[in-house]
Amino acid sequence: MNVLIIEDEKPAARRLNRMLATHNINVHTMLHSVEESLNWFQNNEHPDLIFLDIQLSDGLSFEIFEEIPVKSAIIFTTAYDEYALKAFKLNSIDYLLKPIDEDELKVAVDKYKEQQPQKSDLQVNIDEIRKLLINPIDRKYKKRFTIKIGQHIKIIHTDNIECLYSENKATYIHSNENRNYLIDYSLEHWQDQLDPEQYFRVNRTFIVHINAIKDIVSYTNSRLQLKLHSYNEQEIIVSRERVKDFKNWID
Repeated sequence: MNVLIIEDEKPAARRLNRMLATHNINVHTMLHSVEESLNWFQNNEHPDLIFLDIQLSDGLSFEIFEEIPVKSAIIFTTAYDEYALKAFKLNSIDYLLKPIDEDELKVAVDKYKEQQPQKSDLQVNIDEIRKLLINPIDRKYKKRFTIKIGQHIKIIHTDNIECLYSENKATYIHSNENRNYLIDYSLEHWQDQLDPEQYFRVNRTFIVHINAIKDIVSYTNSRLQLKLHSYNEQEIIVSRERVKDFKNWID
């Protein structure tokens, strides 16, 4: 079986690779972005099975299928919760909710071996999942974070957060009070739980709140620089591939 992993978090990709090896499944290649995947599919024979993360560093993985007719079966690996899982249940393509469980991985692989989904089945899944990702039904977003500070627990409402950012392999929130707080999990984990009308992932390092933006300045290579009301520790640059979506978001 020829297997490919597309996952932007390299530690997660390596962990999945090790888990598959225990099932005697050889991973042919590991890719980490939409752009890298597009280049790879244009120059390589398509694998039998892809383990595919939905949210990659430079966009949704569905963008790959909009450019190239991928001929592989897919098992999704995702941090999305119930609203996306409704789509996965529409037909036979399986999913693994992060962090991936060993037993669930075995079930998904066995399901693939038994059913051998066809390309037409794949397209139905992708279209249906995309619809729910764009127009989620009854979606409930995170309203607050609880932060442990010594013996105390501080409650920070999402409306009082200017941005979330990653630094030195850790994740922080920056509050309207101009304070930083260390939180668990990665930006990828929290991105899916924040209201997309209020929060936007501008690059690999930052998620910003719409009300926190004080100024937007043209930057080199068709990018944009954001100035927030209080956060000023790092430059916040909207990556070039995200500029169009960002402009639609603030419109």
